[in-house]
Amino acid sequence: MRSILLRLLVNTLSVFFTAWILGDAVQLDGFTSAIGVAIVLGLLNVFIKPLLVLFTLPATLFTFGLFLFVINALVIMLADSMLSSFHVANFWWALLFSLVLSFINSLLRNLGEDRQNQEPY
Repeated sequence: MRSILLRLLVNTLSVFFTAWILGDAVQLDGFTSAIGVAIVLGLLNVFIKPLLVLFTLPATLFTFGLFLFVINALVIMLADSMLSSFHVANFWWALLFSLVLSFINSLLRNLGEDRQNQEPY
């Protein structure tokens, strides 16, 4: 349970900082909206994204995986349409939002990793 709450906090902070970095192109009503976006994105990534990846597998293979960026942008736009407190200007901003969000998310997760339990190289 603690792991899920910690992951939700990291995703919420990532959404909040990404919306702040991208400025007017991504509108977020506040920190509580960032929590909602993090929850909705998490649910969409669990239930919808695998289906999209499966249905677009030929395009993903043909583009050597680059089509996954398009799928991420579509998931962001779907979250935009589901939440009134979150708005992304267009597809290209959704694509940039997903890239920046992934980068910030990985930074925050690496900061919180326990370095003592890792095996040496």
